[in-house]
Amino acid sequence: MQSTCAEIQAQVSDRVLEITINRPERKNALTMAMYSAMAELLNSAATDPGVRVVILTGTGEVFTSGNDLGDFLGGSADGEESPVFQFMSALYNFPKPIVAAVSGPAVGIGTTMLLHCDLSIADDDAMFQMPFVNLGLCPEYGSSFLLPRIMGHAKASELLLLGKKFDAQTAADVNICNEVVYSGEALGRAREYARELVKKAPEALRLTKKLLRQGTHETGLAVIREEAGHFQARLQSEEFREAATAFMEKRPADFSKFD
Repeated sequence: MQSTCAEIQAQVSDRVLEITINRPERKNALTMAMYSAMAELLNSAATDPGVRVVILTGTGEVFTSGNDLGDFLGGSADGEESPVFQFMSALYNFPKPIVAAVSGPAVGIGTTMLLHCDLSIADDDAMFQMPFVNLGLCPEYGSSFLLPRIMGHAKASELLLLGKKFDAQTAADVNICNEVVYSGEALGRAREYARELVKKAPEALRLTKKLLRQGTHETGLAVIREEAGHFQARLQSEEFREAATAFMEKRPADFSKFD
């Protein structure tokens, strides 16, 4: 199984597909081409009997710093035809176990994609953040629906409204990840989980995953679509323009002129 993008690596070994975000010079910031490549890999693996488990990880000391703003603003198909939505859909609907190994920063979708993995392992120096409001945007990938349900309304409000950074232990405490390990050990631990899962009855695993999500799957998909519409509109807003300009100019955003 091969990736269509050099910045997304793919390797299958012992029925485990390992997908690696490989753009360390840009802190693994995601481009449209990278989203497309990951979507294609997941869609292929979904029906490939040679793949029973998927591992998602990043190279170096970063999981992903989120979207590459320059590429993101360069223009692409909107709505459900966009590479971002195609990736979201592929991961959201993936029928087999997915294990994430998180090292370093996991920003924006780097955090929210973990809500759609079955097991997530984090190095103890990993850092998480959902800075959507800080950028004049809104939550995405079903996070406004899922976060209050896994951690409670108060904590979800704190993390989404303030957009502040939080550490690996906090991520574990609020059920974003399953386990925290020493720095540099997350990928090894994820591989251990994957080897264990490969040995289990594959149809039983798929059915169990489906049953675990049956009460929220359709509602979650509707929320993802609604969030995506608002998110797309926010990208055209003056608030986001100020945030993006401030980011490029390496200064704090000034929202004081907005009502």
